Amino acid sequence: MTQLISAVKTDWTESDLAALPRDGHRYEIIDGRLYVSPPAGENHQSASAEIFMALRLAAPPGWRVLFEIGLTIDDDRFIPDLVVLPPGTPPANADYNDVRAVRPALVVEIASRSTETTDQGDKMIAYARGGIPAYWRVDLDGTVVLTELGPRGAYEVVGTLRPGEQLEAGRPFPVTVASRAR
Repeated sequence: MTQLISAVKTDWTESDLAALPRDGHRYEIIDGRLYVSPPAGENHQSASAEIFMALRLAAPPGWRVLFEIGLTIDDDRFIPDLVVLPPGTPPANADYNDVRAVRPALVVEIASRSTETTDQGDKMIAYARGGIPAYWRVDLDGTVVLTELGPRGAYEVVGTLRPGEQLEAGRPFPVTVASRAR
């Protein structure tokens, strides 16, 4: 379960993150609040691996598909499940990489009971604010929701796959996305 730890401190920063233990938990900052998620379970990892492989196999030369790299959008710090970086993107070597420098073409979040609300709300809004062109979310039941940044700066749904369905996505590059029950 994701825990919001802000009863005492509401202005968490990247330097505060450095003092936290490296214990397998995911630590993210959204609007000055610290979010802590436990390590992912098997269903989460399986869904992530399937999408990673589909993206990786379809990626044109120079595109990179990475998992769990840190992203910085303004004062917020995120660790998305998957990111796709276009050719020419500098290496993502820091704990948290400025989204203006390491500009993902796509961010993918795999929902768990502890992250479902945040993935559909705060993270989605922040990724749009950061100008990330595409955001995919895999819901608890296996439904995959594909969104793209619209002209008003918010994500618009361009496809929804129910378990057992597949779709040819055009962004960030042509790739067949399949969904299965989780």
